[in-house]
Amino acid sequence: MIDEQTGEQRRGSFWRELPILLGVAILVAVLVRAFVLQTFYIPSPSMEHTLNVWDRVLVNKLVYDFREPRRGEIVVFKAPTEWQRGTEGEDFIKRIIGVAGDHVVCCDAEQRLMINGHTLVEPYIYKDDKGNPDPPADEPFDITVPKGRLWVMGDHRSASGDSLEHYQLKQDLQEATIETDSIVGRAFTIFWPVGRATWLSVPEQFDGIPEPAPAK
Repeated sequence: MIDEQTGEQRRGSFWRELPILLGVAILVAVLVRAFVLQTFYIPSPSMEHTLNVWDRVLVNKLVYDFREPRRGEIVVFKAPTEWQRGTEGEDFIKRIIGVAGDHVVCCDAEQRLMINGHTLVEPYIYKDDKGNPDPPADEPFDITVPKGRLWVMGDHRSASGDSLEHYQLKQDLQEATIETDSIVGRAFTIFWPVGRATWLSVPEQFDGIPEPAPAK
C-alpha cells in the first residue's frame, strides 16, 4: 500500500530540485562547449568533398593541450587578420599539410606535393563530376614552414583561401601560415547529416613522411 503523504512529499521535492538539476545541466553543457567539444557547420566549398557545405562537425578543443598538431589533421582555427573577409574573429577549417620545419614543395614529376623529400599522394583532393581532380597547387612553390606555425590547405584546392593563396599574394610565409596557438581544435567527425556521418581520420598517406631536417 502506497503512503499518499510520502508520495506527495517526493513529488514536491522533485519540483523543488528541478531548477537546480536544470541549472547544473546547463552549466555542464556550457563548460563542455567552452573547453572540450564544440560543433561547427561548414559554410563554404573549400574542403569538398571531405566536408560539404552545411555539413556539421564535432571539434575536440582539448587535444592540443596535450600534444602538437599533426600533418593530415583537419583543424578549426581563428583566421589571421589578413585572411578575414569582413567577419572579425571568423573561424576557418583546413587540413594541416606542413608543420614547423617541414620543407613543402610543388611539385614532383607527377605533379604531387613533396614534404621533406617524400611524395604525398592526396586521395582526398576534390574531383569534379567527371572524376578530374584539382591539381595539388595551381603554380609551383618551395617553402619551409616557420617555427610555431602551420601550412594549411583546403581539399578543394581551386576554391580554398588557404596558405598557398596567401603565399602567392605576397610571398610572405608569416602571412601565409597560421599560428599553432590560433587553433580552436581538431575536427574529428561529421555528425550531420546522418547519411554523411563519418570519422575524420588522418589519411594513411601521411604516415611515411619523414621529420624535417634539423635547422643548421
